[in-house]
Amino acid sequence: MPGIRKEPVDRWIIDPMKRFLSNSSMSGIVLFSSALLAIILSNSPWSEAFHNLWETKISVGLHDWQLSKSLHHWINDGLMAVFFFVVGLELKREIISGELSNPKAAMLPIAAALGGMLVPALIYFALNPSGETSGGWGIPMATDIAFALGILYLLGDKVPVSLKIFLTALAITDDLGAVLVIAFFYTSDINLTSLALGGGFMAVLVIANRIGVRNTLFYGMVGIGGLWLAFLMSGVHATIAAVLAAFTIPANAKISEDLYNRKLASLLDRFKKAKPNNSPTVTTEQLHILEEIRYVSEKALTPLQRLEHAMHPFVSFVVMPLFALANAGISLSAESLSHLGSNITLGVLLGLLLGKVIGVFGFTALATRLRLASLPDDMSNRHLVGAGFLAGIGFTMSLFIAQLAFDSPVFIEEAKMGILLASLIAGTTGYLIIKSANKVK
Repeated sequence: MPGIRKEPVDRWIIDPMKRFLSNSSMSGIVLFSSALLAIILSNSPWSEAFHNLWETKISVGLHDWQLSKSLHHWINDGLMAVFFFVVGLELKREIISGELSNPKAAMLPIAAALGGMLVPALIYFALNPSGETSGGWGIPMATDIAFALGILYLLGDKVPVSLKIFLTALAITDDLGAVLVIAFFYTSDINLTSLALGGGFMAVLVIANRIGVRNTLFYGMVGIGGLWLAFLMSGVHATIAAVLAAFTIPANAKISEDLYNRKLASLLDRFKKAKPNNSPTVTTEQLHILEEIRYVSEKALTPLQRLEHAMHPFVSFVVMPLFALANAGISLSAESLSHLGSNITLGVLLGLLLGKVIGVFGFTALATRLRLASLPDDMSNRHLVGAGFLAGIGFTMSLFIAQLAFDSPVFIEEAKMGILLASLIAGTTGYLIIKSANKVK
């Protein structure tokens, strides 16, 4: 911006970092690079050390009370709770004022997401109707929003805005479906005492929201130190606690937009009239005015949006890449390649590749035929098929559900093979279809 002095650290470090973090496609690239690195290390001379690293025990607690888990477990149950917390914030924002707030507008992505979850699950279940392998039906239901949107943004401004909105709403609805599937179908034995304690902490958070508590540190302490820990001990997956905690974060601004405009105009007018001291520092009067501007600006922003904005880079560039590094590693040996013919691999592969496209396109066509929704004018059927393929990029959520669905390392490896192969094919195919659709008038 003209008039702002740029120091060398701004030009060489801070500004490039800001551009990197704000680039929509970069998170997908970093996530893909982490998965690729995990596969390379898993097939290198350091593979044993790499896999042993994730089994390192880390203990948290005092004296006789200790919570001891492997690094892999802390990432999947701890760091991924942060990921699900941000998912919960996005869900709440979309339901309150986003694409899911208008029932008529939301019907199209909801129908697409529903089809994109049901058809893949049915395809998997058709190949694995019984036994322990049948528990993986939830794996091909998921869509990785970071990868899907990252590929879409690589196509640039020629992609219809309505397609970006449609895929975002579809992926967020899909996330809600995945959360519900985890909550109801992928939980271990329930400890009712811990669950009741978690309910108590949840009540505290809800009451705090109702009476107007807006301090995000309070919600963090009660949500993590109380709700998350209680759910972790209860048998209900701890990531569900993160989503529930996110829904208690206040989503209302303390100062309305109109009042903010008037207050800011008044404060800026006072700042212009304040006598400067003609030095690099501001005067006491100017300092107080700037403090008021910061206070008013903070109150004009909802705690929910402030948290989501602050946490998104951490989740995109730390949590998800670490999860990929810890979970995407797979040995590409003759034995592992034989998994390609297993019913788990085929169920996941066909569920994500065929099931997503058939479900997204079929249920969308049904919704438009029944006049429940209409396809935007700038979106074609070819765009819709491309979006169906991008929805077939399961990756993060699919890998996460695979860890919950199976205890057998062999079954997990087979699921990983299907997830990685399907995500690669789906992403490439979706990119090429949407690129070709943009050339057709």
